[in-house]
Amino acid sequence: MRANLHIATILVVLLMHGKLHNTSVDGGELSGDYSKLSGIIIPGFASTQLRAWSFLDCPYSPLDFNPLDLVWLDTTKLLSAVNCWLKCMLLDPYNQTDHPECKSRPDSGLSAITELDPGYITGPLSSVWKDWVKWCIEFGIEPNAIIAVPYDWRLSPSMLEERDLYFHRLKLTFETALKLRGGPSIVFAHSLGNHVFRYFLEWLKLEIAPKHYNQWLDEHIHAYFAVGAPLLGAIETVKATFFGNTFGLPVSEGTARLMFNSFASSLWMMPFSKYCRADNSYCRHFAGGFRKGHHTYHCEEKEFHLNYSGWPTNIVNIEIPFRGFDSYPSVTELAQTNLSSMECGLPTQLSFSAREISDGTLFKAIEDYESDSKRLLYQLKKSYHDDPVLNPLTPWDRPPIKNVFCIYGIDSRTEVGYYFAPSGKSYPDNWITTDIIYELEGSLYSRSGNLVEGNPGAASGDDTVPYNSLSLCKNWLGPKVNITRAPQSEHDGSDVQVDLNVEHQHEDDIVPNMTRSPRVKYITYYEDSESILGRRTAVWELDKANHRNIVRSPALMRELWLQMWHDIHPSAKSKFVTKAKRGPLRDGDCYWDYGKARCSWPEYCEYRYLFGDVHLGQSCRLKNSSADALLNYL
Repeated sequence: MRANLHIATILVVLLMHGKLHNTSVDGGELSGDYSKLSGIIIPGFASTQLRAWSFLDCPYSPLDFNPLDLVWLDTTKLLSAVNCWLKCMLLDPYNQTDHPECKSRPDSGLSAITELDPGYITGPLSSVWKDWVKWCIEFGIEPNAIIAVPYDWRLSPSMLEERDLYFHRLKLTFETALKLRGGPSIVFAHSLGNHVFRYFLEWLKLEIAPKHYNQWLDEHIHAYFAVGAPLLGAIETVKATFFGNTFGLPVSEGTARLMFNSFASSLWMMPFSKYCRADNSYCRHFAGGFRKGHHTYHCEEKEFHLNYSGWPTNIVNIEIPFRGFDSYPSVTELAQTNLSSMECGLPTQLSFSAREISDGTLFKAIEDYESDSKRLLYQLKKSYHDDPVLNPLTPWDRPPIKNVFCIYGIDSRTEVGYYFAPSGKSYPDNWITTDIIYELEGSLYSRSGNLVEGNPGAASGDDTVPYNSLSLCKNWLGPKVNITRAPQSEHDGSDVQVDLNVEHQHEDDIVPNMTRSPRVKYITYYEDSESILGRRTAVWELDKANHRNIVRSPALMRELWLQMWHDIHPSAKSKFVTKAKRGPLRDGDCYWDYGKARCSWPEYCEYRYLFGDVHLGQSCRLKNSSADALLNYL
């Protein structure tokens, strides 16, 4: 999704010195001394810095590229020499090799994911994980407890391993963290980072003997926080394929499209059907390391009896000018069926569901109007459908991790469908958008404001990923679920609503019968009341949390911290942290109440002036330490 999308993880690496002792709890809880947890951050799309690994002379600019110069993102060089900058960003669209004149590689360490374009002005605008790291430092997290695992987000999953041995190195990262800290890790992934982690789990099956696979996971990974995960793909990827994604940068859409479509990863987040799967068959010769795999792609009957592949509406609708039937030799059988119903001499509209996008039907049908179709079909087959480890364009099952937390925003206006038409211009400006379909709070409407028929969900998405894709993880919950709705801000518990032991049918959404105040942003928690032995699952829905900025959400950081503090504390007795009350945890959470002429939350906060305070709110500080405040949530 986009650069500012990614979220921070591992926060929770909560290792407060000297405060944690031996713990022993059944099921998915911790057992042993886990004051040595580590946090592994897997960033999302366009959320890792890329640096030049070659010399490039830019003839019409004083700013050349030298090894280790920032490429993604250096806005100064982008503005002064965009063609030169593009050479360092583009990949060969077929074999994913670097441009002959420039080579870029991902940076390493936390600095690679905190601010993409450091600077007085550009730094805050491109901040990704910086707020998270500050939060962890404030709570006393050790420097070696937070580990970033950046990757080249331009590559397909197979190329990440083939070129950079990324998944081998990720495995070693988990094993090193266990030896270094003495405990398992917490994985915090955002957006595309969730797809990367899913692929890693499948790749790991080929590296570890089957009888040791679950044992390795239990030893090395305590919890997985999936934040903003596009579990069925993301609609905006389709728009970026046709028009490019500028990421808010001062470049034209045509330039952005040339860049975006040179990346094989552009197809990794394509929307796909929830009813179609690929059965994988693995064979490995342990002596010679031989491996082969094949996929049998099949769809359930629901795919052909229900509309839209489980999405709210058809994702792509293309208006094709009439030129006679002989003008469409490459159109698929489905497209030909659509064409046969058109009136003579009038344009026809072809509609494509999620399945028809992910299986290539869309790109075959528009070959006469899209010169990039050949490249798209090639990459779709080679890098995804024929991947020997996993076809990523298939629905997720619950990862075999002891503790899984799925977190996402809801009730923002989110794009769910497009109407395109040929523009008559040459590539990359050969399409125009004639209409857009949005979902918002359970309704579908067009760009003009008219209501649209379809299958809207109970809520809308997070401004980037539709609700049905985000909420697929509700299928991972157990047969009975406890639902709690509470305000995101600090609260005294008066507005908390609870519904216990709600029956949960697999593949059915869970819609709580709870009230909302129009002025309050809530978090709705769905937590296992009954779950698989040794497994624990929770889903958190944050009202109005934007996909790009959820990483900066104080409410999310607070909830993650409290949950992990609860998990590792020896006095914890419940499966999940209590939601009954939320008070300030940091000095920054205290503020001045002008109506009462005192610091808010007098139970927790007091007025304590320190030299340098410039307003009353700065002088409001916690009465006791953060550790003392955390004891209220056990």
